[in-house]
Amino acid sequence: MTKSRLIRPVAYPLIAACLLAGGFAVWGYRTTIAPGPLQEVRTILIARGSGIRDIAYQLARESIIEHPRIFELSVLLRGEQHELRAGEYAFAPGTSMRDALDILREGRTVVRRVTLAEGLTSKEMVAALAQAEGLEGTIASPPPDGSLLPDTYHYSYGDKRGDILGRMTKAMDGALAELWGKRAAGLPLTSPAQALVLASIVEKETALPAERARIAAVFVNRLKKGMRIESDPTVVYGLTEGAGPLGRALTRSDLKQDHPYNTYRISGLPPGPICNPGRDSLAAVMNPLATDEYYFVADGTGGHAFARTLDEHNQNVARWRKLKRANGDKQ
Repeated sequence: MTKSRLIRPVAYPLIAACLLAGGFAVWGYRTTIAPGPLQEVRTILIARGSGIRDIAYQLARESIIEHPRIFELSVLLRGEQHELRAGEYAFAPGTSMRDALDILREGRTVVRRVTLAEGLTSKEMVAALAQAEGLEGTIASPPPDGSLLPDTYHYSYGDKRGDILGRMTKAMDGALAELWGKRAAGLPLTSPAQALVLASIVEKETALPAERARIAAVFVNRLKKGMRIESDPTVVYGLTEGAGPLGRALTRSDLKQDHPYNTYRISGLPPGPICNPGRDSLAAVMNPLATDEYYFVADGTGGHAFARTLDEHNQNVARWRKLKRANGDKQ
């Protein structure tokens, strides 16, 4: 009895302390997995160099978590104080502290995207990258036309514009090499560079995917026969030097000017691409449609009328001019 009385005064405080600690641990765990106070999706930026406490109180200020000290303690207990990554993050309504921690630890940053359309010049693409929110850095000068593959490119906040440009260049090199290896036999093209030039012309000639291989066939047929390709977009490029649209219709005097991109006056292909063609235009040039057509002209519906002979073509041109006059176009 005496021994039991001696132990009891010491045991009770220890038991109480253990129960209190256990209760706190249970409460803390439940707090970390319980839905948070956030009512709507919220995007925040965790700055580089932010410590655990900085992050915890930033999350609390943004109403993503309710107990910043519990969040901080949870990070320390899991030994993940050096694993939280800076960046732009989006948190869903009701995100728990545990979920918020996992999002930061795994670096699940917001994925941004920039879409560069087919047919843009490199100057236009660089201008588009300059306007893309969240990218950093500047591009000193545009790369050569034809060196960038149009596509949608994903990035995270703080990525470099120069890095996106590098990815676009690598993508074009890869697509060109792949498609050149799958090209049809007998093309009047001696190198991937020539295929790239012709693809850029096809890209500017039509906005209809179904027409690309057929227009490519017309140009291939003309090159094989030694005919000039006579493409209006090449003339425009020579006049604007790739800065953008001409802003007016071509005139007869434009078609008579001597410059290396005037395919009404030069034989063969111009010296370089006139835009950045997409993968589909590259594929069309490498494997054009099998036709005996040598001419095409706009048909008034957004597409083109094709012809095998000059007589057929002249008839199509006459119809096109009549349609333009009916629509009040005096050009």
